[in-house]
Amino acid sequence: MELIEQAKSVLTQNLTLKSHESALIVTDDNKQDIAELFYQAGQTITTNIAIIKMATLSKSGEEPPKIVSTSMKQADVVLCVTEHSLTHTQARKQASAQGARVATMPGVTLDMLEHGAISADYTEVQALTKEYCDILEQGEIVEIKKEQTYLTFSIHDRPSISSTGVFTEKGQSGNVPSGESYIAPIEDSANGQVMIDGSISNIGVLTEPVLLTIKDGRLTDATGEQGKQLLALLGDGPGRTIAEFGIGTNKKARLTGNVLEDEKVYGTVHIAFGSNKSFGGVTEAGVHIDCVIKSPDVWIDQKKIF
Repeated sequence: MELIEQAKSVLTQNLTLKSHESALIVTDDNKQDIAELFYQAGQTITTNIAIIKMATLSKSGEEPPKIVSTSMKQADVVLCVTEHSLTHTQARKQASAQGARVATMPGVTLDMLEHGAISADYTEVQALTKEYCDILEQGEIVEIKKEQTYLTFSIHDRPSISSTGVFTEKGQSGNVPSGESYIAPIEDSANGQVMIDGSISNIGVLTEPVLLTIKDGRLTDATGEQGKQLLALLGDGPGRTIAEFGIGTNKKARLTGNVLEDEKVYGTVHIAFGSNKSFGGVTEAGVHIDCVIKSPDVWIDQKKIF
């Protein structure tokens, strides 16, 4: 009952679900038990609710079956409780365009429902997220230094995205739990190396740092066994293109190996590769993989923000 009450809190506080609205819970074979908690909680709010289950997708950013994407466009509120992320898919983008409020919870666990990022002060999260979004919105050149590595790229004329985990207006979307300010870099602008020492989505907390080499926006090399796993996930095509730069803004978030929470940790940044057309970029790759960096030095237009 405690977990159902926490699920109800997500539906009412984060998604602001009302009794007259329709809701759809999207899940898969891996996360159906947790999705059922949200379905039961939703039934106490609205009678116009449904749950749809699909086979577990192979990676984040992969499109769901057409029957799922079609159903998503027909609801007022959509909650995606899945193993891999639907955040940067056309299915999510099209549902948002139809006015649905969409929250994605890739890899969510029972522990996350009770502890960590979901218990944050979301007034504080909203304030921090806005602060960093304003910096990104006005920025042009980002520089990241971690130990002896240095990476630079352009964010000129790209919109910043606020992911607060609170959705009140038609078409709003993002992760729950959340706390992230992010932006799509100019795709061919990234050059240098960066040390990833936190986690990588679909891989988990790293056993050793992974050194990434990026030339003209394309990931050309990644060290170690987990680096090989990253390259395999991204493939040899557009999946290797830099897609995102994000800043964590949730002080309750923990580094657990689950990117849903990892990329929200305050004091971290992340870069991602693959699809970014859904938030201001031009790449459609069928994959989107985030790489979290702990306590880096970051400058935007030569002003140090970390």
